[in-house]
Amino acid sequence: MPESLKSSEVNSQTDPSVAKQYDNESPKEQQIKDLFNMIDGKKIGMLNTYRNGVGPVGRSMAVGKRSGLDILFLANAHSKKFSDLDQNKEVQITFQDSKTQDWISISGTATTTSNTDPRIRDIWSNGVKAWFGDLGDGKHDGGPEDPRMTLIEVKAKYATYYLTQVGLLGYVKEVGTAALTGKVADTGVLRELNEQDIEQARRME
Repeated sequence: MPESLKSSEVNSQTDPSVAKQYDNESPKEQQIKDLFNMIDGKKIGMLNTYRNGVGPVGRSMAVGKRSGLDILFLANAHSKKFSDLDQNKEVQITFQDSKTQDWISISGTATTTSNTDPRIRDIWSNGVKAWFGDLGDGKHDGGPEDPRMTLIEVKAKYATYYLTQVGLLGYVKEVGTAALTGKVADTGVLRELNEQDIEQARRME
């Protein structure tokens, strides 16, 4: 049930609406496995780059492959995201599940590869063609050898996510009770993984 707010708890370290959401009890291995399952179940996320003079710029991307918490994306080398990455390699990947209210945020550093990277063929599928098109020149055909076809690899440095632990009815009840009573809705747990945790995740795959 929602937890009562107390005047002695209202600061940045103990405010129930902030600090007490964090899960400091579950083993890191379990937190990592839960995050693996969440990413694998969503497939589509937002890749956010930073554009000079504009700020963060996001676009929807299909996950090509997850390795630990590092993510591979197939991408068109002519898209603006590559000029963004030339300026700043720091990126963010986010996932949101509107049904469960789960969400994920992964921060990391992106590198790009040429079309000769053999991993392209490993993760390419016929469905990818729909996003590239066949230009009819026998070269730019949306296939794995299309020179536009390249990879963005994001090496994770930090991850945070929210795992909802109640069903839809429980969620509605918690939020409704909190709104009426002034308590804090308890619908799930907020977790953080640092660089050491992410190295552990790489070893688990």
